[in-house]
Amino acid sequence: MKPIDQTLSTSLDRFQPALVEISAKLDPCSLCPRHCKSHRRDNQHGFCGVGAAPRVSSAGPHFGEESILVGSGGSGTIFFSGCNLGCVFCQNADISHGRRGRDLTVDQLVEIMLNLQRLGCVNINLVSPSHFAAPIAEAIVKARRRRLSLPIVYNTGGYDDLETLRLLDGMIDIYMPDMKFATPDSAEKCASARDYPEVNRAAVLEMHRQVGDLEIRDGLAVHGLLVRHLVLPDDLAGSAAILDFLATSVSPTAAVNVMAQYHPCHHAFEDPTLRLQPSARHIYNLRSYAASLSLRLID
Repeated sequence: MKPIDQTLSTSLDRFQPALVEISAKLDPCSLCPRHCKSHRRDNQHGFCGVGAAPRVSSAGPHFGEESILVGSGGSGTIFFSGCNLGCVFCQNADISHGRRGRDLTVDQLVEIMLNLQRLGCVNINLVSPSHFAAPIAEAIVKARRRRLSLPIVYNTGGYDDLETLRLLDGMIDIYMPDMKFATPDSAEKCASARDYPEVNRAAVLEMHRQVGDLEIRDGLAVHGLLVRHLVLPDDLAGSAAILDFLATSVSPTAAVNVMAQYHPCHHAFEDPTLRLQPSARHIYNLRSYAASLSLRLID
């Protein structure tokens, strides 16, 4: 292992108070907005269904993300098991609800990050990180001490605790939250999180405060906020209201991916609306509306 120069060590020392605070939020758990107070170090599970150790389903170069996150080497994606949302249409239900994966130590997570860098990935993409924010924060700082230089992408469902996000300030380069639902009724029906719209909007504002608008260099995202919005059947998501919020409350040039990937999965077939698919015309109209608001459309 190469020695750490004093300047790097000193700059990373500034995160130590935040690491102490975020670790305290793990047990009893208040890392996510549910504040379930589970004693996760004693393997007591809350809504997310996992203990204190970061559980990883898979990790490796991923080429299915937005082109600005992929480049030639792929996005260094780490899929975490469990989730603090209960989306009935989840496309990764075996990971999020089935919690398929392997429990790791923080040091093992660090090694995964460093190996992804060695493989030529262009970023470290943390998928569903919210309920593991404490060990992830520790791993990021440890990996930086060992010369991890890639941007860190916080790829979240958007149901994030404000205090947790504030403790992550400076550790995350690219926030990539979903904005899933504009109304409490849809959020409760689809994800068992009635307060999602309020929590989500506050979280996105905090993320933007930390990193600002998306910055792209040489075709790759390096810093800033990129919002994902999945269009749902029968406008269950309230898409126009979400785009309006982005344009008027976050930034008139906020980056957003209006996504057309919805297809019925998991328990969606049990609902007469969710078993449908959004129309191509509806998706086209939403993208045109986003463009009319001067939002920055990303594919």
